[in-house]
Amino acid sequence: MLAAISASARVRGSTSPNPPVGAVVLDAAGAVAGVGATQPPGGPHAEVMALREAGDRARGGTALVTLEPCAHEGRTPPCTDALLRAGVSEVHFAVADPNAVAAGGAAVLRAAGVRVEAGLLAGQVARGPLRAWLHYARTGRPHVTWKYAATLDGRVAAADGSSRWISGAESRAEVHELRAVVDAIAAGTGTVRVDDPQLTARTPDGGLADRQPLRVVVGASEIPATSRVLDGVAETVRIRSHDPDTVLVQLAARGVVDVLLEGGPRLAGAFAEAGRIDRILAYVAPTLLGSGPAALGNAGVSTITEAHRWTVEGVTMSGGDVRISAVPARVTGGS
Repeated sequence: MLAAISASARVRGSTSPNPPVGAVVLDAAGAVAGVGATQPPGGPHAEVMALREAGDRARGGTALVTLEPCAHEGRTPPCTDALLRAGVSEVHFAVADPNAVAAGGAAVLRAAGVRVEAGLLAGQVARGPLRAWLHYARTGRPHVTWKYAATLDGRVAAADGSSRWISGAESRAEVHELRAVVDAIAAGTGTVRVDDPQLTARTPDGGLADRQPLRVVVGASEIPATSRVLDGVAETVRIRSHDPDTVLVQLAARGVVDVLLEGGPRLAGAFAEAGRIDRILAYVAPTLLGSGPAALGNAGVSTITEAHRWTVEGVTMSGGDVRISAVPARVTGGS
């Protein structure tokens, strides 16, 4: 299953609105016979790719899949049919499919005499490459990660507005890796006017990554025609609204599943107040500024009892910075 999770991670960002699933097929002796992952929309699913690689060695073998095999005919035939034709005797999957249309694969396989087990490394899968898609399938909304870099005293810029660089090189490189696998990056018009970000994913040598996310500029205000976000190296969409739900509805209509919120304090505050931040990814630098804008703007909190409560799911070092991942306290299972 760890190999299936790795296969899933390699295709994250290329499958939306479908889930980035990974699969491994073992032969009857327990040796790896095939590894596969979901292809871009319209292409084969993970199970089919792994079975193709396994060939006849799949007969009597075992399939391990990060998501319950689908049992419906969409753009591609049901994965349950492919598994049955291949003659696998066991299927282990991590997470049940929350999509009512596609769910039911486990029951179909069991009815055909295949041994099926659910829940293998479910927590790791739900917090990994399938995190955003599981949220999308359950809520109909894109999953929003608010990413920011701040000093120990919570500042995202100095008093004069300068902010390059608060975080270290390792943190910035990690963020570019994240940008390369999300569907969209969102920033507000104020951030675009003041900071003029390009909102692209870059490789360690500074070049553009092969895959670029959709760039989303949120807000009714105009931005300069010379803004780097309009440079044409990646697609940019304007959403002329400050309402988070309006933004997410429009992005969902475009098949966006995974959103990285990189706007300034005002945009982050609006999403926090609306309860539309699903994960916080904070890079805290060992630096003090004493003044300058805070990371979060008005989030609708006037007293401590109204505070937005979060659960820290991980704290690691990123170079000299502390990397904190947190989810809303009401959320369990990392989804």
